[in-house]
Amino acid sequence: MSSRSVLVVDDHPVVRRGMAALLALEPWVGDVRQAGTLAEARQAADAHPPGLAIVDLRLPDGDGAELVRRLARASPACPCLVLSMSADSRAVRSALDAGADGYLLKDAEPEIIVAAARTVAAGGNVFGPGVTRGDSGQPPAPFDALNPRELRLLLLLADGHSSRSVAEQLTIAEKTVRNQISAVLTKVGARDRAQAVLMAYRAGLVR
Repeated sequence: MSSRSVLVVDDHPVVRRGMAALLALEPWVGDVRQAGTLAEARQAADAHPPGLAIVDLRLPDGDGAELVRRLARASPACPCLVLSMSADSRAVRSALDAGADGYLLKDAEPEIIVAAARTVAAGGNVFGPGVTRGDSGQPPAPFDALNPRELRLLLLLADGHSSRSVAEQLTIAEKTVRNQISAVLTKVGARDRAQAVLMAYRAGLVR
């Protein structure tokens, strides 16, 4: 992955500077810019379009989702990772609807946050760990086409489990997991597992 400039947006100086210091150690990171408000973030993004934005939702002068939406329109090549204290389903859906490529809670371990930033910068999606979910009631379409095992498999994927971990959780072979993932993708009309998880978040199935 080529070197990317990163914009870190958070109103807490300790969090902001700590994140910048962690990212500065990564070989794929170029310069790291910081902003403590929505206004500062807009100005920084306009002056130096970032290759990755890490955004808190709660800013003193507005909603971070607004910045994510603005970057999605103005800089489509700039993926956004939301780093928030809130695991509320409405906050998650708001961020995803704005165009966020990942959502992570601030209490995640530093290495997990850096790994999530790397994944999002490379074009992937990251959700969790720590983003709460609910799996009660009848799931909305197209997820109502899934049987209970397939639904649980999707929720495990949304929680960040690997195929091997899913196999252990469901006590089935890893090859069976791969086959069932293919079945899930076909039933919900997703091109890959990342899109299936994103669809589940947007539908409110995963919170």
